[in-house]
Amino acid sequence: MNSKVFMVLRILLGIFVLVFGVNKFADFLPMPELSAEAGAYFGALSSSKTLMLVGIVEIVAGLAILLDKFGALMAIILMSISVNAVLFHAVLDPGGIGGAAALLILNIAVLYGYKDKYKALLS
Repeated sequence: MNSKVFMVLRILLGIFVLVFGVNKFADFLPMPELSAEAGAYFGALSSSKTLMLVGIVEIVAGLAILLDKFGALMAIILMSISVNAVLFHAVLDPGGIGGAAALLILNIAVLYGYKDKYKALLS
């Protein structure tokens, strides 16, 4: 992958994740109307402080990816958040799947860009 393209994708992913991580604490993005099932699930995540943990991971990962320090590790850790976001929206809130799909695509592209870092792990 071209280094400039990878840098742009890495920065986009870092900003995307950082903004949504900070939003879990600052609430500056409007929350869309959710179905009853999605609201119940989201409420359970909020009351169990799971969203706080996800927000912390997103902030740390976003900063690490933006600064390119431990970015390869953070891209792997973010993959679990990306897949869960896509599954949540696919099953409970199909109207909001666009952002989750963009997150997953960016994450896969960044993982591909870091593929050289994973060669020793996968050999």
